[in-house]
This record gives sequence, structure tokens and C-alpha cells, in this order.
Amino acid sequence: MSKGKIRVLIGKPGLDGHDRGAKVVARALRDAGMEVVYTGLHRSPEEIVETAIQEDVDAIGLSVLSGAHMTVFPRVLQLLSERGAGDIVLFGGGIIPEEDRQALLKLGVKDIFVPGNATQQTIEFLKKLVQEKKYEAV
Repeated sequence: MSKGKIRVLIGKPGLDGHDRGAKVVARALRDAGMEVVYTGLHRSPEEIVETAIQEDVDAIGLSVLSGAHMTVFPRVLQLLSERGAGDIVLFGGGIIPEEDRQALLKLGVKDIFVPGNATQQTIEFLKKLVQEKKYEAV
């Protein structure tokens, strides 16, 4: 986990070509004082996890609008675990039905933000979660 500013990777996995929401969230996090790494479009879960580890991020936010959320999120969680990086918080956003959101939360995704959520909710979520992680590490 990084020291100092909260570091967040925003990823756009798969074939989804719409990244306006991801960019809005990335800018809001940056404006809130966080360091943000944006992977760009069409990244694989492997690329996202590798970048997250290299960049020493506290959290990964995935934006999924393509319907592949039940494949992508579990794969990223698996890769984080395999790489010994299970302490990196995984959260996401996109068009994800409530039933699937609940299933993803049970798998270990920390939160899912859907269209209409204020970016301030994501900011507060990350501040709280990362602060809790820092206390646990002491």
C-alpha cells in the first residue's frame, strides 16, 4: 500500500468503448487529492492487475458497461490473490443489475457505484476504506 496520497487505478476492461464515466470519476478523485492512474480502453484483467501492482495503488476501480462484470471482477480478484496483492481494494461502477452487485460484493468487491451516484460517494468510500487499511497495517 502506498504512503501519503491515496493512489487509485481506474480501468476499462474488455471491449467496452465508452469511458466518459471512468474519466469523470478519475478527475473527481484527482480533484479530491488522490493520485489516479487511468489505464485507457480495452485492457485485460491481467494488464490492469499488473499496472496496479507496478503503480503501488491502494485501490482499483473498474468501469464495466459491456455486461462482462460477472467475468471481469472475479478474474481481477483472482489475479490479485495469485499475485499476493489481495490488499488492493477492488470497487467498480457501471450498468450492473442489483442481483449481480450483491453477488460481486459477496465475492470481495468492496462497492459498486451505478449511474446516478454522486462522485462524492466514491471519494468518501475510498477515504474511509483506505484509512481503515492503514490502521489495520499498524
